[in-house]
Amino acid sequence: MATAALAPGGSFYRGDTINKSPVLKQLATETGIQDYILKGWMPDKPFIGPHTNIVAFGSCFASNIGKYLKNLGFDVTTAREGKAHVQRISDGLVNVFAIAQQFEWAWENRTPSIELWHGWKAEDFGYDEEARRATKDLFDAADVFILTFGLSEVWYDEPTGETFWRAVPEGQFDKTRHKFRVATSVETAERLRKIYDLIRQYRPEATIIFTLSPVGLAATFRNVSCLSANSVSKALLRVGIDELYRSVSASDPKFFYFPAYEVVMNGFRTPFAPDLRHPQVHAIKANMKAFEHYFCTTGMSEETLRTEIKDALALDAAVTSGNREDVLPLLQELKTRWKVQADSSSLSEKRLQRREAKFALRREAQQAEVAAKQAAKVAAKHAAKLAAKQAAKLEAKKAAKAGAVSGA
Repeated sequence: MATAALAPGGSFYRGDTINKSPVLKQLATETGIQDYILKGWMPDKPFIGPHTNIVAFGSCFASNIGKYLKNLGFDVTTAREGKAHVQRISDGLVNVFAIAQQFEWAWENRTPSIELWHGWKAEDFGYDEEARRATKDLFDAADVFILTFGLSEVWYDEPTGETFWRAVPEGQFDKTRHKFRVATSVETAERLRKIYDLIRQYRPEATIIFTLSPVGLAATFRNVSCLSANSVSKALLRVGIDELYRSVSASDPKFFYFPAYEVVMNGFRTPFAPDLRHPQVHAIKANMKAFEHYFCTTGMSEETLRTEIKDALALDAAVTSGNREDVLPLLQELKTRWKVQADSSSLSEKRLQRREAKFALRREAQQAEVAAKQAAKVAAKHAAKLAAKQAAKLEAKKAAKAGAVSGA
């Protein structure tokens, strides 16, 4: 049976919903991150306030969120001093197994059969009952869980199949039983679902916010490059989170994904510090301000968020230009301003206005200084070119005169 030829210039059905990828000019605006990265993931209205009980832990990026919310005057219980492991090392649990273990330990009293939990200096955290109960108390009271996942490479105990928080302490390593592997997509999805199910079982009314840390691997134990291994590590987590989101979001309005990873990776041209792992302060700030605007009841306006994003993009452009001596004053200003804003809850409106005006004047002066330096560089470059041109002309005249004398 003959098939009718397609009409020239035809197109394809694009569905009822379509969101196109931006070009650089669209993304690099004060609303680019909101329109092209955050769109579709944000709540209808803010709901986290000063009296909201917040548990935030996971990878090292979790500490940024926890500290920022604490500085806003919010009740981040994992940022307090306490006996729970998630208070002592809230930013050191980086894989899905380690995070799931805390929920299983607290709520189901499931304790690993060997020592798996070690701190930054390989110190043993153990399974003290007082610490477990303290963890359970934190989880039982939480109104919001903010969990940040970091990597998919794990060390595990082969006989038991149990996973370490991080690598195995050197003095305890046994090559006959301690092995390295990359978590599979299936078990990553299973562990994420387990975390979600446990929270829904024991804290059914709590809000759950998953995030993916942009902080990359410092090293890989695979026989491939670290950068390519990091891509796999992040992809496994991102796919797992998205599968869970697509599975439950339609029936669970209190489950969110905040795209901190995408804001850093796609929102800026130079988002990382020279170590190429940790985000620059302007990328972190953009994430924190966006989170505050959409999730927190501080009253941050859309206009304020646009200004914050614009400032972050300006600093990103300065960093990308490579003129470090011009960047440092702007970077210091941003850090100082951010620190002051963190204490804004204790300042009167008039004092805040005066400080904002002071910062605006200082920023204008620094921008003028940067512009003057750039103008001076351009002028110096132009003068050097002019001097070289004049010198070349003079040499040409001398050569011509010498040639004339020689010919005579």
